Formats: sequence, structure tokens, C-alpha cells
Amino acid sequence: MKPLAIVTGVGPGTGAAIVRRFHAGGYQVAMLARSAGRLEALAGELPDAFALPCDVSDPAALQAALDAAEARAGAPKVAVHNAVGGAFANFLDIDPAVLERNFQVNVMALMHLGRWAAPRMEKAGGGALIVTGNTSAERGRANFAGFAPTKAAQRILAESMARTMGPRGVHLAYLVIDAAIDLEWQRKNNPDKPDDYFCRPVDIAEEVWHIAHQARSAWSFRSEVRPYAEVW
Repeated sequence: MKPLAIVTGVGPGTGAAIVRRFHAGGYQVAMLARSAGRLEALAGELPDAFALPCDVSDPAALQAALDAAEARAGAPKVAVHNAVGGAFANFLDIDPAVLERNFQVNVMALMHLGRWAAPRMEKAGGGALIVTGNTSAERGRANFAGFAPTKAAQRILAESMARTMGPRGVHLAYLVIDAAIDLEWQRKNNPDKPDDYFCRPVDIAEEVWHIAHQARSAWSFRSEVRPYAEVW
């Protein structure tokens, strides 16, 4: 049986690119996202990818989707938490409920995913759980009050999980994407930017693949990607 990769947050950009990369690498891929139509369309292109529509902020729905993935394809070898909740406003203007909602997607869903996947990976002899993050995990800009706190908590949670599971043979890693990802809405927001300004989803997916398959003697926890032309 082909190994199983689970990917949350399968949107049209990074999530779909990660699914395609692992599918091309010989994995069955369980795809989790709220959009059933998008997942079914992608599953129609990729024979070993299957749709599990759910809202990862709902613990019961997430648990049911994960159990369904295991029933179909066995214990996971890789899990990628790519689902993200975001909002942009300062702390005076944003509805506190938005911050709470984003915390459920970015942090609590990772907690539930990890508690489900890590023991199964350990029992099966190893695996990798990778979180896609960004620079909001490391700084708090004024208009990121509903987002950055959740990404910072996500990074710290992932590090705590790594310290627990690393010695048990399960690789936890946090990938910081310091870039504008090449998506339609980013292009519209940055109409004057050259192609070199954007980070391509297919290249992010390649780095996720690389991290998931690092040799045990050289595991990384925090990795970072950005376009070569970006001025630091």
C-alpha cells in the first residue's frame, strides 16, 4: 500500500501544490478543506488523492475526517498543516471573535492533528508533521493583531511538539514562508510587482517535500523560504 500524506487547507495555491507533489512522489493524499467542490475536482485529476471536506476548526469534524483517512489508507506517514485563518486589522478595530476563530484554525487544529497523527506515526516507525507558517509568527505588526498572535502560538506549539516527538522518531518542522505567494489575489494586490517578487506554490511544495524526507541525522525544525530577489 502506498504511504498516506494528509494535507489540511487544500486551496488553489500552496495546498493544491503540496497535494500534487506528494501524489507525484507516490503517496495517497487525504485532502482536507471546507470546499468540497474544489477537493472533488482535484481528486478527479489525481487517482490516489481523496477528498475529506471539513472545517478543521471543528474538532469533531476534524477527528471524523482523520479517522476516515486512516480507514481508507492506513496510518499517516506525513501530515501537513497548511490550513490558515487570517484577518488584518489593529487590535482596537478587530472583532475579538475573529482572533478566537483564527486561533482555532491555526493553533487548536494543529494540536488536534498532532495528538491524532504523532502517536500513529511513532507506532508505525516514524513520520513527519510539517506546519506552513510565515513571518507573522515572529513579529507583531499593527494591522496583524487578529493573525500574528495565532501564528506565533502555532510556531511555539510546533516547537514543543518537536521536542516531545523528535526523540520518538517523529519529525516536526515549521516552514516560514517570508513572501507574497503567487496567487491571483496577490497579483491583483501587487499589480506592478515583477514575477520575481512572488514565491511560487510549486516551489513551496518542493521544500515541504524536502523537509518531510530529511535524513534523521540532519532534521531541521525551523526552515525559511523567500524569493531570491527580495531585499532583506
